[in-house]
Order: sequence, then C-alpha cells, then structure tokens
Amino acid sequence: MVSETLNESLVHFSARPDLAEAIGNWRRWLESERRASSHTTDAYSRDLSVFLIFITGHLGGEASLKDLGRLKAADFRSYLAHRANKGVARSSIARSMSTLRNFFRFLERSNLMHNPSIKAINTPRLPQTIPKALDEKDTLAAITTAGEMYNEPWLSARDTALFLMMYGCGLRIGEVLSLTCGDAPKSDTLNVIGKGQKERIVPVLPVVREAIDQYRKLCPFRSESNAPLFVGKRGKALNPGVVQRQVRRLRAMLGLPQTATPHALRHSFATHLLAKGGDLRTIQELLGHASLTTTQRYTVVDTARLSKIYDATHPRAKNT
Repeated sequence: MVSETLNESLVHFSARPDLAEAIGNWRRWLESERRASSHTTDAYSRDLSVFLIFITGHLGGEASLKDLGRLKAADFRSYLAHRANKGVARSSIARSMSTLRNFFRFLERSNLMHNPSIKAINTPRLPQTIPKALDEKDTLAAITTAGEMYNEPWLSARDTALFLMMYGCGLRIGEVLSLTCGDAPKSDTLNVIGKGQKERIVPVLPVVREAIDQYRKLCPFRSESNAPLFVGKRGKALNPGVVQRQVRRLRAMLGLPQTATPHALRHSFATHLLAKGGDLRTIQELLGHASLTTTQRYTVVDTARLSKIYDATHPRAKNT
C-alpha cells in the first residue's frame, strides 16, 4: 500500500504502488505538457483522490491499475450517486467526471490501462450560467470607492490601480496579482499570461497606466523588475483574499448584489464592450477564451439588458 498526501489539499488516499506511480506521472504531465498551474493540478488531484477514497471502500481495498481497468459503468454511476447523495453540487460532480476522464485518457495514452466503460457515463447536465456583470454606474462607483477605503495614500492608490486593471483590461484576479514590476505597462498594451500559460496582448487605457504609475510612485516597497507589482501592507505579494474582502466591503457600502465579486469586473469589461458594439471575436481574444462558445454567453447578458430597456421604455411594451 502507498499513501499519498496532495500538496496543501489535506486530502489523503491510499493506492497500490503501480497506481500511485501513475498518479504522480499524471500530475507531472499536467504541469509540464498541459502547463496547468499548481492550483489547477491540485484541484484535479483532489477530485481524483475523492474518487479513489470511494473506490477503496467500494472494492474493499486499495485500488491498483488493474482494478481501475475492471470498473464497470455501474461502478462509476455508483460514485456519481454517492456524491449526489452527499449534496454535492452538479457543477462539482461534472468537474470531477471531467477529471476522471482526463486521468483515464492519460492512462490509456501511456499504455497503462484501458477502460471503455467511463465513456458510457453522461456528465450531469448543467444549466447555462450567465455572467453576472455590474452596470457602468455601479462599476465606476466601486472603483472610485475602492480608492477611498484606506487612510494610507499608497494603499488607496493600489486598490484604484488594481480595480482599474481588472475592469479596464478584463483581467482575472490571478492574472493581475501575478504581474511583476517589470510587467507594469509602459505603453498602450500589456502582455498577459493566462490560463494554461497562454499569452495574450490586451490594450491599456491611459487612465489605467496613470493609476499604476501613481501607485508605484507612492508604494514604499522595492520595485525591482522581479518584485510583485501589487503588494500587501508588509510588502509581500498581495493575497487574493484581501481583494475579495475589499469587494465584500464595497458590496455593503454601495448596496451591490452578492454577484459583485472581483471576477464581476472582468464580466463587466466584456459586457460593456459588447453593449458598445464590440464584436465577439475581438472580445474573445481580449479575454483569452479558448472557445468562442464561452464568449457567446455575454450575448445572453446583452440581450437581457436590451429586453429590460425595451420593456421600460417602449410605449407599447406594457400593453403587450
């Protein structure tokens, strides 16, 4: 028996040596070949560990590669039913099945194990999620207020620059916080490393660049090129939890909906561009979406906005 503990996941599982070795190879493949972040790799590993814990109990002992190869469709369905009975959200169940398919495909490509049964399992159908964007007024109010929540000028300048980058450039919070001082925009474009280590170029508005310059001028900590651009009170890389806490405070102060999160600024970026006539292909490139289908969700938001305006303003709308 070989026991494994995933990095920072606090999830333990046991497996036969051949399976434990295959899992290690799979993690290394995710990191090197798929260029998955450590966060993504650990999330995949947690999903797999939960499955292995179930299979250990289901089979009455630690699983080996041969055991996984013998699993039937009914075994996978038992796992899905087990998760559903525990009240796990359908989105989490769907993600765990995606992880299992990824792992089983890796085993097949590596000539370690082949099990066609998993292909017979349908992933739980998920309702289409619509991006929750803020309207322009609330977005600007959030950015302005974020710069007024600290007594220390450099912290106020930091949050103003941070929120402007997320909204003005459409960046994910992780993308913003991974920037170094050397990455700080010096022109009207910025190179961004997104999911899967994919690089994209986004435009930088003058107001964003000016906010970053002001923050760097006031920041009391080192500004070497490899130092993090956005730092906390002690000069270390800013923790995402600090940003999320600030947004929660903004929600309370401005009466914003619960859907107002750091990521909502990115949604607002895309939604407002579309509303002003931006085309989907351009928005796809700016957001770094691999699939246009992901970007097309914003058309639903814009259609809903247009319908709301129509219902509120058209003379015949209330009579039909």
